[in-house]
Order: sequence, then C-alpha cells, then structure tokens
Amino acid sequence: MPFPDHTPETAPPGSRRAMEAVTERLGYRPAAIARLAASPHALDGFLKISAIFEACTLDPLSREVLIMTMATRNDCHLCVAMHTAKLTALDADPALVAALRDRSGAALPDERLEAVRRFTLAVLASAGAVDDAALRDFQAYGYTEQNALEVVLGIGAYTLSTLANRLTGAPVDAPLAAFARESGVRDAFRPGLPTNRPGG
Repeated sequence: MPFPDHTPETAPPGSRRAMEAVTERLGYRPAAIARLAASPHALDGFLKISAIFEACTLDPLSREVLIMTMATRNDCHLCVAMHTAKLTALDADPALVAALRDRSGAALPDERLEAVRRFTLAVLASAGAVDDAALRDFQAYGYTEQNALEVVLGIGAYTLSTLANRLTGAPVDAPLAAFARESGVRDAFRPGLPTNRPGG
C-alpha cells in the first residue's frame, strides 16, 4: 500500500502532535489522518484551514451543504460518511441529508440551502468568476459578500480533503460505517442511512 496508516511512532515527526490531538478529540485515529500524516504540511494545512472554515460566519448547515456538495462532486466516500454523521448530529431534515447524498444534482428541499449549493457549483464551474446574477441569487437568501468569500474558503479546504482522501484511498472508519454509502471508490461501505446519532 503506497499510503500506510501511520501511527505516531511511524509518522514523520512533524505529524505526530497533530495526529495525537485528533485522536484525543475523536476517541480514535481516523484513517484519513493516519494516511495524510505522510505529509506534515498537508496534514497541518488541512487541520488549520478546516478549523478556520468551521469558525467562519456561514451557519453550520450552510457549511455542511458546501462540504457535501464538494464530497459528492469529487466522489469522496469518506467525506460523505463523515458529514452525513455531522448533519445527523445537527438534527438536519432527513430529506435534506438524502438530497445532499444524491449525486443526481436534484435541488435541495430547502431553498436557502439550495442557494448555497448552486453558488458553490457556480464558483467551481467558473473558477471563481461568477457572474453578477449568480452572486445576486446567493445574496437574495440573506448571504453576504463575506459569506461568498467563505464559500471559496470552504472549497479550498474540501478540495484538499476530498482529493487527498481519494489519492490515499482512505477507508471509512468503523465509527462512521453506518453513515457510508456505496460509492465505487476503494474501501467504501454499503449500509443505508440510519436515524441515530453518530458515535465517536
């Protein structure tokens, strides 16, 4: 396997503290972190940028819509499972969760959150050069210019995450298995979406 599951003992020294912090916070060592640890800079970069994104002014559901849009677009089975678990913990509408997991591109049942999904896809499709109409549509739902730039921040964070997970072939960890879906990507699980909260 070109990307081993590192432990703090086998990882480059620059990755060890971050690995231990993530393990302590979650109660287990995610395979994605264990494999990303091969590059201390990539690991540190993802943890920092994702923490900054989590602290931005986009509300939690809007952030999760962006992340799931990136996860399904880039076919990252691990991010789909992890953020299905997070949406479940946020008591998100099951219809919203199902729509976000669906790769068909159907509109979300919540118009405001659908505006986030549309704007995220518009930023990706235009490499950031969205037209005035797309920006106005996003702002019509109460989002701001600051939020528009935070969408770019989230795209950056989850481009790094989704592509790294695919490159390393990181599997879905056991605590997230109940939230996984069949994806065709290495090591994906098949269970359906449960209604219980995630453990871990």
